Amino acid sequence: MHRHTIENAYLSATVKADGAELCSLRDARGTEMLWQAHPIWPRHAPLLFPIVGRLKDDTLLHQGKAYRLTQHGFARDRRFAWLTRSPTVCRLVLHDDTETRAMYPFGFRLEVTYTLDDDALEQSLTIVNTGREVLPASAGGHPAFVWPLAEGAAKGAHVLTFAEPEPAPIRRLQDGLLSPDPAPTPIEGRTLRLDPALFAADAVILDQPASRSVRFTAPGAEAIEVSWDGFRQLGLWSRMTGQGESADFLCIEPWHGMASPVGFDGAFRDKPGLMLIPPGERRVLTLRIRLC
Repeated sequence: MHRHTIENAYLSATVKADGAELCSLRDARGTEMLWQAHPIWPRHAPLLFPIVGRLKDDTLLHQGKAYRLTQHGFARDRRFAWLTRSPTVCRLVLHDDTETRAMYPFGFRLEVTYTLDDDALEQSLTIVNTGREVLPASAGGHPAFVWPLAEGAAKGAHVLTFAEPEPAPIRRLQDGLLSPDPAPTPIEGRTLRLDPALFAADAVILDQPASRSVRFTAPGAEAIEVSWDGFRQLGLWSRMTGQGESADFLCIEPWHGMASPVGFDGAFRDKPGLMLIPPGERRVLTLRIRLC
Protein backbone atom coordinates (compact mmCIF):
# COMPACT_ATOMS: atom_id res chain seq x y z
CA MET A 1 0.00 0.00 0.00
CA HIS A 2 1.70 3.15 -1.21
CA ARG A 3 -0.76 5.77 0.11
CA HIS A 4 -2.40 6.38 3.44
CA THR A 5 -5.16 8.81 4.41
CA ILE A 6 -5.53 10.30 7.86
CA GLU A 7 -8.69 12.19 8.78
CA ASN A 8 -10.73 13.79 11.52
CA ALA A 9 -13.80 16.02 11.68
CA TYR A 10 -11.92 18.97 10.16
CA LEU A 11 -9.41 17.62 7.64
CA SER A 12 -8.31 14.68 5.58
CA ALA A 13 -4.74 14.28 4.34
CA THR A 14 -3.27 11.67 2.01
CA VAL A 15 0.44 10.83 2.05
CA LYS A 16 2.42 8.81 -0.51
CA ALA A 17 5.28 6.46 0.34
CA ASP A 18 7.07 7.90 -2.70
CA GLY A 19 8.91 10.90 -1.30
CA ALA A 20 6.80 10.77 1.91
CA GLU A 21 4.86 13.43 0.02
CA LEU A 22 1.59 14.98 1.11
CA CYS A 23 -0.61 14.69 -2.00
CA SER A 24 -4.04 15.77 -0.80
CA LEU A 25 -5.36 18.07 1.91
CA ARG A 26 -9.13 18.50 2.07
CA ASP A 27 -11.38 20.39 4.44
CA ALA A 28 -14.54 18.99 6.03
CA ARG A 29 -16.54 19.82 2.88
CA GLY A 30 -14.11 17.89 0.72
CA THR A 31 -12.53 20.98 -0.86
CA GLU A 32 -9.00 20.25 -2.08
CA MET A 33 -6.39 22.75 -0.85
CA LEU A 34 -3.30 21.24 -2.53
CA TRP A 35 -2.19 21.52 -6.15
CA GLN A 36 -2.89 18.23 -7.89
CA ALA A 37 0.41 17.75 -9.74
CA HIS A 38 -0.67 18.83 -13.22
CA PRO A 39 1.97 18.53 -15.99
CA ILE A 40 3.31 22.08 -15.71
CA TRP A 41 4.65 21.06 -12.27
CA PRO A 42 3.99 17.39 -11.47
CA ARG A 43 4.41 17.53 -7.69
CA HIS A 44 2.24 18.37 -4.68
CA ALA A 45 4.40 19.08 -1.64
CA PRO A 46 7.85 17.51 -2.07
CA LEU A 47 10.34 17.17 0.77
CA LEU A 48 13.67 18.87 0.18
CA PHE A 49 16.62 16.87 1.57
CA PRO A 50 19.63 16.81 1.93
CA ILE A 51 19.86 20.16 0.11
CA VAL A 52 17.53 23.05 -0.57
CA GLY A 53 17.95 24.58 -3.99
CA ARG A 54 20.91 23.93 -6.24
CA LEU A 55 24.63 23.38 -5.79
CA LYS A 56 27.04 24.97 -8.24
CA ASP A 57 27.32 22.61 -11.21
CA ASP A 58 25.13 20.18 -9.23
CA THR A 59 28.33 19.07 -7.52
CA LEU A 60 28.97 18.24 -3.85
CA LEU A 61 32.62 18.35 -2.81
CA HIS A 62 33.68 16.30 0.21
CA GLN A 63 37.18 15.20 1.23
CA GLY A 64 38.55 15.88 -2.22
CA LYS A 65 35.88 13.90 -4.07
CA ALA A 66 33.06 15.22 -6.27
CA TYR A 67 29.52 13.82 -6.08
CA ARG A 68 26.62 14.67 -8.37
CA LEU A 69 23.63 15.92 -6.35
CA THR A 70 20.85 17.71 -8.21
CA GLN A 71 18.39 20.42 -7.15
CA HIS A 72 16.59 19.87 -3.83
CA GLY A 73 18.28 16.50 -3.27
CA PHE A 74 16.94 12.96 -3.60
CA ALA A 75 14.39 12.43 -0.81
CA ARG A 76 11.46 13.58 -2.95
CA ASP A 77 12.24 10.79 -5.46
CA ARG A 78 12.83 7.94 -3.03
CA ARG A 79 10.31 5.50 -1.61
CA PHE A 80 10.06 5.73 2.18
CA ALA A 81 9.11 2.83 4.46
CA TRP A 82 6.01 3.06 6.62
CA LEU A 83 6.57 2.99 10.38
CA THR A 84 3.06 3.91 11.58
CA ARG A 85 -0.33 4.16 9.89
CA SER A 86 -3.26 5.05 12.11
CA PRO A 87 -6.48 7.06 11.60
CA THR A 88 -4.83 10.40 12.51
CA VAL A 89 -1.05 9.79 12.35
CA CYS A 90 1.36 8.31 9.85
CA ARG A 91 5.12 8.02 10.06
CA LEU A 92 7.68 7.14 7.38
CA VAL A 93 11.44 6.70 7.26
CA LEU A 94 14.32 6.84 4.78
CA HIS A 95 17.85 5.59 5.50
CA ASP A 96 21.06 6.09 3.59
CA ASP A 97 22.02 3.26 1.25
CA THR A 98 24.45 2.56 -1.59
CA GLU A 99 22.46 4.72 -3.98
CA THR A 100 22.23 7.75 -1.68
CA ARG A 101 25.92 7.50 -0.72
CA ALA A 102 26.87 7.75 -4.39
CA MET A 103 25.30 11.25 -4.31
CA TYR A 104 25.71 12.20 -0.66
CA PRO A 105 28.42 10.31 1.27
CA PHE A 106 26.89 10.49 4.74
CA GLY A 107 24.94 8.24 7.09
CA PHE A 108 21.48 9.50 8.01
CA ARG A 109 17.97 8.59 9.04
CA LEU A 110 15.14 10.87 7.88
CA GLU A 111 11.85 10.33 9.66
CA VAL A 112 8.68 12.14 8.55
CA THR A 113 5.55 12.25 10.71
CA TYR A 114 2.13 13.64 9.74
CA THR A 115 -0.32 14.30 12.57
CA LEU A 116 -3.83 15.74 12.49
CA ASP A 117 -4.60 18.02 15.42
CA ASP A 118 -8.13 19.46 15.16
CA ASP A 119 -8.05 21.92 12.21
CA ALA A 120 -4.29 21.58 11.60
CA LEU A 121 -1.91 19.15 9.94
CA GLU A 122 1.55 18.96 11.45
CA GLN A 123 4.52 17.65 9.47
CA SER A 124 7.61 16.85 11.51
CA LEU A 125 11.03 16.06 10.00
CA THR A 126 13.55 14.30 12.24
CA ILE A 127 17.08 14.08 10.82
CA VAL A 128 19.43 11.71 12.67
CA ASN A 129 23.17 11.46 12.08
CA THR A 130 23.87 7.72 12.00
CA GLY A 131 27.43 8.15 10.75
CA ARG A 132 30.80 8.78 12.36
CA GLU A 133 31.38 12.31 11.09
CA VAL A 134 29.40 15.54 11.25
CA LEU A 135 26.30 15.41 9.04
CA PRO A 136 25.97 18.56 6.90
CA ALA A 137 22.38 18.84 5.69
CA SER A 138 19.56 21.12 4.68
CA ALA A 139 15.85 20.38 4.65
CA GLY A 140 12.70 22.11 3.56
CA GLY A 141 8.99 21.86 2.94
CA HIS A 142 7.51 22.72 -0.46
CA PRO A 143 3.69 22.56 -0.17
CA ALA A 144 1.82 23.94 -3.19
CA PHE A 145 -1.58 25.40 -2.37
CA VAL A 146 -4.29 26.08 -4.90
CA TRP A 147 -4.24 29.66 -6.16
CA PRO A 148 -6.90 31.00 -6.42
CA LEU A 149 -8.26 29.65 -3.17
CA ALA A 150 -11.87 29.86 -4.38
CA GLU A 151 -13.28 29.32 -7.84
CA GLY A 152 -13.65 32.61 -9.67
CA ALA A 153 -11.48 34.61 -7.27
CA ALA A 154 -8.88 36.83 -8.90
CA LYS A 155 -5.27 35.89 -8.17
CA GLY A 156 -4.50 39.53 -7.45
CA ALA A 157 -7.10 39.57 -4.68
CA HIS A 158 -5.01 37.17 -2.62
CA VAL A 159 -2.60 38.31 0.09
CA LEU A 160 -0.06 36.83 2.43
CA THR A 161 -0.18 38.27 5.94
CA PHE A 162 2.90 37.64 8.05
CA ALA A 163 2.87 37.38 11.83
CA GLU A 164 5.46 40.16 12.09
CA PRO A 165 6.52 43.09 9.89
CA GLU A 166 9.06 41.97 7.28
CA PRO A 167 11.19 45.01 6.34
CA ALA A 168 14.40 43.11 5.51
CA PRO A 169 15.55 42.83 1.89
CA ILE A 170 14.76 39.61 0.05
CA ARG A 171 17.07 37.37 -1.95
CA ARG A 172 16.72 36.17 -5.52
CA LEU A 173 18.26 33.43 -7.65
CA GLN A 174 20.72 33.92 -10.48
CA ASP A 175 20.90 30.90 -12.80
CA GLY A 176 19.58 28.78 -9.93
CA LEU A 177 22.16 30.01 -7.40
CA LEU A 178 21.76 32.61 -4.67
CA SER A 179 22.40 36.10 -5.99
CA PRO A 180 24.95 38.11 -3.97
CA ASP A 181 22.78 41.25 -4.15
CA PRO A 182 19.78 41.62 -1.82
CA ALA A 183 16.63 43.09 -3.39
CA PRO A 184 14.03 45.43 -1.88
CA THR A 185 11.20 43.55 -0.23
CA PRO A 186 7.79 43.62 -1.92
CA ILE A 187 6.19 43.13 1.52
CA GLU A 188 4.47 46.22 2.91
CA GLY A 189 4.57 45.95 6.67
CA ARG A 190 3.07 42.52 7.25
CA THR A 191 1.27 42.26 3.89
CA LEU A 192 2.36 40.85 0.55
CA ARG A 193 -0.17 41.44 -2.21
CA LEU A 194 0.16 38.50 -4.54
CA ASP A 195 0.68 38.90 -8.25
CA PRO A 196 2.04 36.35 -10.75
CA ALA A 197 4.65 38.95 -11.78
CA LEU A 198 6.35 38.42 -8.40
CA PHE A 199 7.63 35.07 -9.68
CA ALA A 200 8.88 36.14 -13.09
CA ALA A 201 12.36 36.20 -11.53
CA ASP A 202 11.84 32.82 -9.80
CA ALA A 203 11.39 32.44 -6.04
CA VAL A 204 10.98 35.22 -3.51
CA ILE A 205 13.35 34.28 -0.66
CA LEU A 206 13.18 35.63 2.88
CA ASP A 207 16.58 34.67 4.25
CA GLN A 208 15.96 36.30 7.64
CA PRO A 209 12.21 36.28 8.27
CA ALA A 210 11.02 37.82 11.51
CA SER A 211 7.82 35.76 11.33
CA ARG A 212 7.24 32.13 12.14
CA SER A 213 3.85 32.01 10.45
CA VAL A 214 2.03 33.45 7.45
CA ARG A 215 -1.63 33.43 6.41
CA PHE A 216 -2.77 32.98 2.79
CA THR A 217 -6.16 34.63 2.24
CA ALA A 218 -8.64 35.93 -0.32
CA PRO A 219 -12.11 37.48 0.07
CA GLY A 220 -14.76 34.82 0.51
CA ALA A 221 -12.29 31.93 0.78
CA GLU A 222 -11.11 29.76 3.62
CA ALA A 223 -7.67 30.92 4.77
CA ILE A 224 -4.58 28.74 5.07
CA GLU A 225 -2.05 29.45 7.81
CA VAL A 226 1.44 27.98 7.55
CA SER A 227 3.68 28.07 10.62
CA TRP A 228 7.07 26.54 11.27
CA ASP A 229 9.66 25.77 13.93
CA GLY A 230 13.34 25.04 13.37
CA PHE A 231 13.36 26.34 9.81
CA ARG A 232 15.32 29.56 9.23
CA GLN A 233 14.29 30.79 5.79
CA LEU A 234 11.10 31.03 3.76
CA GLY A 235 10.67 30.65 0.02
CA LEU A 236 7.62 31.68 -2.01
CA TRP A 237 7.26 30.36 -5.53
CA SER A 238 4.95 29.63 -8.43
CA ARG A 239 5.89 28.36 -11.88
CA MET A 240 5.41 30.75 -14.79
CA THR A 241 3.43 29.43 -17.76
CA GLY A 242 5.24 31.26 -20.53
CA GLN A 243 2.38 33.69 -21.14
CA GLY A 244 3.36 35.98 -18.29
CA GLU A 245 1.03 34.14 -15.93
CA SER A 246 1.72 31.74 -13.11
CA ALA A 247 0.38 28.24 -12.71
CA ASP A 248 -2.58 27.90 -10.35
CA PHE A 249 -0.58 27.21 -7.23
CA LEU A 250 1.45 29.06 -4.62
CA CYS A 251 4.25 27.32 -2.74
CA ILE A 252 4.92 28.47 0.83
CA GLU A 253 8.22 26.82 1.73
CA PRO A 254 9.94 26.88 5.14
CA TRP A 255 13.61 26.00 4.66
CA HIS A 256 16.76 25.37 6.64
CA GLY A 257 19.32 26.22 3.99
CA MET A 258 19.29 27.73 0.51
CA ALA A 259 20.96 27.34 -2.88
CA SER A 260 24.71 27.79 -3.05
CA PRO A 261 25.76 31.42 -3.39
CA VAL A 262 26.96 32.48 -6.82
CA GLY A 263 30.72 31.81 -6.94
CA PHE A 264 30.82 29.37 -4.00
CA ASP A 265 33.44 26.71 -4.80
CA GLY A 266 34.17 25.33 -1.34
CA ALA A 267 33.65 22.00 0.33
CA PHE A 268 30.02 21.11 0.94
CA ARG A 269 30.44 21.27 4.71
CA ASP A 270 31.41 24.96 4.38
CA LYS A 271 28.31 25.88 2.37
CA PRO A 272 26.35 28.63 4.17
CA GLY A 273 23.13 27.72 5.95
CA LEU A 274 23.66 24.01 6.60
CA MET A 275 22.78 22.14 9.76
CA LEU A 276 25.94 20.52 11.11
CA ILE A 277 24.68 17.57 13.13
CA PRO A 278 27.21 15.71 15.31
CA PRO A 279 27.33 11.89 15.22
CA GLY A 280 24.43 10.33 17.11
CA GLU A 281 22.47 13.59 17.35
CA ARG A 282 19.31 14.76 15.65
CA ARG A 283 17.45 17.84 14.49
CA VAL A 284 13.68 18.20 14.45
CA LEU A 285 11.93 20.65 12.11
CA THR A 286 8.18 21.24 12.14
CA LEU A 287 5.73 22.65 9.61
CA ARG A 288 2.07 23.19 10.48
CA ILE A 289 -0.80 23.86 8.07
CA ARG A 290 -4.05 25.15 9.54
CA LEU A 291 -7.32 26.01 7.83
CA CYS A 292 -8.92 29.06 9.37
